[in-house]
Amino acid sequence: MLRSENLFGKKDSNTPNSPLQTSSGIVPTGSATGLPKSVAPITGNTGAMGAAAPAADTSTSSTNEVGSKLIVGPNIKLKGVEITDCDTLVVEGRVEATIDSRVIQIADIGAFKGSAEIDIAEIRGEFDGDLTVRQKLVIYSTGKVTGKVRYGKLVIEEGGQLSGDIQVGTSAAANKGLTVAKVG
Repeated sequence: MLRSENLFGKKDSNTPNSPLQTSSGIVPTGSATGLPKSVAPITGNTGAMGAAAPAADTSTSSTNEVGSKLIVGPNIKLKGVEITDCDTLVVEGRVEATIDSRVIQIADIGAFKGSAEIDIAEIRGEFDGDLTVRQKLVIYSTGKVTGKVRYGKLVIEEGGQLSGDIQVGTSAAANKGLTVAKVG
């Protein structure tokens, strides 16, 4: 930019550069520029449109603390996929998939059909298929689980439904003959 313009497009003849651009191309931070010290300076990295590229954030990102999360929102249908490297899957729509994850949460309006190997499952909606829960399966009062189900621990609220081939223990434990209950 060769000239500085204020908010209304008038040329300010007193300042050769805008407050965000200096002759060196580096913007100082602090009270002199009116920018907070947390704002990264704009350097010479510009794209085709002349806009500055975002500064790299060296701080720890929140995704490292929370893990990867996939949310399938209401009225969304996800069909015929394999979901991998997902720590938490939140289902508010309809999903037909295969998943190996840490946590699955199916909302009361959500439905999952397929195969899932999960550490913790919280079911408020519908699950139909093969479900292996390595740690804890929680079926809430609005939840309905059908199919081949293996679990470590089980909690069912009053009104929750569970039907199909039900066994305590994960598939490895079930193969060792640790079958406790079988519902037909």
